[in-house]
Amino acid sequence: MQLVVARIGRAHGIKGEVTVEVRTDEPELRLGPGAVLATDPASVGPLTIETGRVHSGRLLLRFEGVRDRNGAEALRNTLLIAEVDPDEMPEDPDEYYDHQLMDLDVVTKDGEEIGRITEISHLPSQDLFVVERSDGSEVYIPFVEEIVVEIDLEEQRAVIDPPPGLIDDRAEVASSREAEAEAATEADA
Repeated sequence: MQLVVARIGRAHGIKGEVTVEVRTDEPELRLGPGAVLATDPASVGPLTIETGRVHSGRLLLRFEGVRDRNGAEALRNTLLIAEVDPDEMPEDPDEYYDHQLMDLDVVTKDGEEIGRITEISHLPSQDLFVVERSDGSEVYIPFVEEIVVEIDLEEQRAVIDPPPGLIDDRAEVASSREAEAEAATEADA
């Protein structure tokens, strides 16, 4: 299975290094020296990583055969693609690869069907599941342990315990409960 692991950014310096936008949780495994990566567009690659280093918090890579700024700049916006065994699991048992989470059914702890994961959005603060509901609408669910309480790959489902307001119908239920409680308090007074 092929997975996008990085996108090449701008050239850095004059010796062929490029900045890289990392799109994998395991850059040391996927983007180490000697790694041969397919590319998109395919005509640019495959590319073999010669060296890698971190500079000012950014990963810099140099590829075999790229020796100057012009060559490095020509690679800008190229996607780097690694071949990954589909059965491979991350080292941490609480981590998952995107392809393992795609198309999982999302249900609440009570068994209410919410929809199916169609995309995983990687944001700086947290990851989000983009879940398509049966009516075609989408709901965004933060992939945090307080909300996503179980991932069951065998059953192909993600179990969630959403707070009120995260999923539209649950927000209405919470609001109506509050209104009923308020009305009961006023009636007692």
